[in-house]
Amino acid sequence: MSEPYDVVIIGAGPGGYNAAIRAGQLGLKVAIIEKRDSKKLGGTCLNVGCIPSKALLHASELYEAAGNNFEGLGIKISGLALDLGQLLKQKDDAVDGLTKGVAYLMKKNKVETFFGAGEIIAPGKVRVSGETSAELDTKNIIIATGSEVTPLPGVEIDEKQIISSTGALSLPSVPKHLVVIGGGVIGLELGSVWRRLGAEVTVVEYLDRILPTMDGEVSKQFQRILKKQGVNFKLSSKVTGAEKLKTKVKLSVEPAAGGDAEQIDADVVLVAIGRRPFTIGLGLENIGVKLDKRGVIITDHFRTNIDGVWAIGDTIDGPMLAHKAEDDGVACVELMAGKAGHVNYETVPSVVYTYPEIASVGKTEEELKAASIKYKVGKFPFAANSRAKTNHETDGFVKVLADAASDRVLGCHIIGREAGELIAEAVSVMEFGGASEDIARTCHAHPTRSEAVRQAAMGVEGWTMQA
Repeated sequence: MSEPYDVVIIGAGPGGYNAAIRAGQLGLKVAIIEKRDSKKLGGTCLNVGCIPSKALLHASELYEAAGNNFEGLGIKISGLALDLGQLLKQKDDAVDGLTKGVAYLMKKNKVETFFGAGEIIAPGKVRVSGETSAELDTKNIIIATGSEVTPLPGVEIDEKQIISSTGALSLPSVPKHLVVIGGGVIGLELGSVWRRLGAEVTVVEYLDRILPTMDGEVSKQFQRILKKQGVNFKLSSKVTGAEKLKTKVKLSVEPAAGGDAEQIDADVVLVAIGRRPFTIGLGLENIGVKLDKRGVIITDHFRTNIDGVWAIGDTIDGPMLAHKAEDDGVACVELMAGKAGHVNYETVPSVVYTYPEIASVGKTEEELKAASIKYKVGKFPFAANSRAKTNHETDGFVKVLADAASDRVLGCHIIGREAGELIAEAVSVMEFGGASEDIARTCHAHPTRSEAVRQAAMGVEGWTMQA
């Protein structure tokens, strides 16, 4: 018999493949299992999530800019047309290149890859069923199987007329009317893609505002911006049924608090009400791994209740974000190797890659008020930022929240162009326990959008200079 693996990882998404890389770097004997039919590594994120959606967001932004904004910049275009086939192809090319990159990294770090479904049949033993059948002996197992689309009762997904986020990446034509069920990150991102390409888009959200986990002020302003862009909203509403006809879907929509239903006709319906941990068929019941009532694997520093079995990413508690899963994977392996692995979930940023982007880290004002924490606020609008004004990209603002006594940064919320890049400064300052004054006293290049972060930090102590 061959020596057992030090760790077998089930799932090759951002959590799994980064765990495998770190394990390889630390000299561990590693195997990773991936059941995706395409035999491509990278999980949902690279194949049907983060990466392809960003390719479509970028291309659709350029298409809309060419049609609406270029002339004002002195750029004249004639014969502008959408080639949807090429737009989708360049998305697929991006995915293909990055998944091949992950496969290369597995080889570079001496990670053995198995394509098939992984099932834990006993402590320290994993069966692979698929292209290759094998039983792997291992000292440790990491469950990194990610999440799946949460279904909506009464609305059956067929990936043609009623689609999930996966189907929204490959529609064969631009729908006349796209109804998005769910006003969260995924629905707003993909809805904005198809609106820019010519669809009428209606967002139906159960709660009374979109992006319910984000800062309330950001949520409200962003909804106004999307409305101005042409997105329609039905808030405090629930979809109770869907009837598929030959050329359309008839949705039954009722007030969330109860009341008379109305009918909405759509060419395509996108179900985007969230995701849930994917733990089916892993054999967790074979060894008694505990889950909570939501199906989340219960862990303590990534350890399950069974010795030698670990879990990371979307399968455990915390934000369902690719970069959180990456950090989980690294920390988990480092703990396994006797090192001090740790993830600070208070400094995990969230980004909505719409136009403009939204980025957030730390506490919202609502959370601070609920916890009775005294704080100060500094805000700065992009309308007063020289780079934003020059580029005609003035929507949004930066908000910095700091402890009233210590000035420690407790949160930062940005709505504006490239917010996802700008948030990194606030994340770094918070990770080091820094104060708003640390940002305010740090020189920022001019003219850049990053100056808006500095000006907002100045505003915490009331000395904003440029607005």
